Amino acid sequence: MQSSGNTILITGGGSGIGAALAHEFHAAGNQVIIAGRRQAALDAVVADHPGMAALTLDMEDPAAIVAFAQKLVKDFPALDAVLLNAGIMVAEDKIDLAIAEATVATNLLGPIRLAHALLPHLEAQAASTILTVSSGLAFVPLAATPTYSATKAAIHGWSLAMREQLRATRVEVVEIVPPGVQTDLMPGHAENDQMMPLADFIAETMALLRQQPTPAEIHVERVKFLSEATQRGEFAQVFGMLNGAH
Repeated sequence: MQSSGNTILITGGGSGIGAALAHEFHAAGNQVIIAGRRQAALDAVVADHPGMAALTLDMEDPAAIVAFAQKLVKDFPALDAVLLNAGIMVAEDKIDLAIAEATVATNLLGPIRLAHALLPHLEAQAASTILTVSSGLAFVPLAATPTYSATKAAIHGWSLAMREQLRATRVEVVEIVPPGVQTDLMPGHAENDQMMPLADFIAETMALLRQQPTPAEIHVERVKFLSEATQRGEFAQVFGMLNGAH
């Protein structure tokens, strides 16, 4: 992926990691379109970035995703990158079916549906990129958020498989693997000093994305405690530490 000159859609671009990445891509000379459910949040980001565009999108709504994709490629025919960042993370006490279904719809089905809707357009470009966002919890799950952890493990597997399927095309697949980051993804995360400061995460992630060729997976150093636990032979130990085992 080239670091500038792209036309990139960033879902979940109204806050947190999405808004911060939108700022960086915009500053690097890319046409950035942010999408999210909250118009006011999107407008606030765009107000600080002349030339950035915003469109509302509910990642849980299959019909809305199709209509959104059609409008997007019509309004931005140069679109050549999609960052599938939108997601929710909600604690579950045992099985909370409403939370589980909303999490699967937003974090897994939403990105798959949007990628499906945009793939024919992306394949027609000279070069294009699908960027997914998984999590360190894709590799070692957090017991308090079982469905979130499961959706991120699924995004990791989907990214691996789609990268292989698209190997002979002009579409590359890049997976960003965040650790816990100081955002408002869950109550208390932004103030939690155990989380990685957002600015540090963004700086390290953008530096990795600027490498040529772009790494297939973007692992900042902070996430490797989780993402490399199995290959170190430490999965059980890390799982216990993460989940409060003594």
